Amino acid sequence: MNKVELLAPAGSMESLRAAINNGADACYLGFGAANMRKNAKNFTEEKFIEALQVLHEHGKKGYMTLNTIYYDHEKDQIQHMLDVAEKAKVDAVICWDPSIMMEVKKRGLPLHISTQASIANSSAAQFYKDLGAECVVLARECTMKDLVEIRRNVDVNIEVFIHGAMCVAVSGRCFMSQFTTGHSANRGDCQQPCRYPYEVKGTNHDVELTLENSNVMSPKDLCTLPLIDKILMAGVNTLKIEGRARGPEYVAIATRSYRKAIDAFYDGKLTDELKSELMADLKGVFNREFSDGFYMGQPINDWSKEGNFATKKKEQVGKILKVYPKINVIEIAVQANNLKVGDEVLVTGERCGAYFFDLDSMQVNHENIEFADKGTNVGIKVKDASDLRANDKVYRLVSIFNELNQL
Repeated sequence: MNKVELLAPAGSMESLRAAINNGADACYLGFGAANMRKNAKNFTEEKFIEALQVLHEHGKKGYMTLNTIYYDHEKDQIQHMLDVAEKAKVDAVICWDPSIMMEVKKRGLPLHISTQASIANSSAAQFYKDLGAECVVLARECTMKDLVEIRRNVDVNIEVFIHGAMCVAVSGRCFMSQFTTGHSANRGDCQQPCRYPYEVKGTNHDVELTLENSNVMSPKDLCTLPLIDKILMAGVNTLKIEGRARGPEYVAIATRSYRKAIDAFYDGKLTDELKSELMADLKGVFNREFSDGFYMGQPINDWSKEGNFATKKKEQVGKILKVYPKINVIEIAVQANNLKVGDEVLVTGERCGAYFFDLDSMQVNHENIEFADKGTNVGIKVKDASDLRANDKVYRLVSIFNELNQL
């Protein structure tokens, strides 16, 4: 059995570094129009080329997303984006519009078919393979049985989503955002009206009902870690984490958790205990609670409630002022919330991605202190400061449960 590829989202250079540093084999990213995540940071043209260079320097692959619909007046823009893709030496272009597929093939670039194509059977997978696709991203509606059947019948690389947000329209092509806000989900500009709470109002009489769970169109997030061994045994080639609009700490934790699970599976060490530990890590970052999606062949009745169900939240502390890499020391300006020994600290930056450490000690004027209030500059010893830079943002991670217990 060939080892599966772990594909992570990169909506920014910080997230890209977080993915690389935590075991991703490849990242998917976009810039400009037609990449399904207009509301993510995304990349400028120059940063996109730099991002591909960074990925290749680390022996990773980079896939360019061109997976929305587009119009005739955008032809020149799409051509330019593919020019950039060639210049950056992308490892594949992810798309589903036939005109983009034809242009990708004409240029000799590797072609991956987006989940937007809703490939859910062997004939459809074979159709796209015959058109020249190296990889097909299956529809999210597929069950475990579907994965096995398509894998058995078609000799093409298969990619599936394993973690992250699920849309009420499942594989996409949702029109709700366009109807209600004028911003098209199929153009990467979804305003997520399905995530809002709703009430039922009578049309012929003055009655209003608030539902027990008013988020009736907002599915819980997909999480397959409890059944990751079953997905791996189905023979898929790539496991994909959703989340280009989420922060680098999410990318770091999700990538690291699935990397550990995948490696443990191949080493014969994937235990229920390890799964429980990794699930606790996944619950620490942004989530709408978890569902196993359609993989077990059951209708989804897992609707999220309003808000973020992460067990930890990040609070901004300040920024790095100076880095002393030879002695692995950083100087932090405490500008917002205070900082104290024992805190779990997160640093985000274009070089470090998402760097976590436990604060064991800190100093002011070479004197140890336990607590630093706003306006204080502190020196902190870290394990490895080589990727940290001045102006990187510093946060502390606070347990939601501890905070509730103190109320």
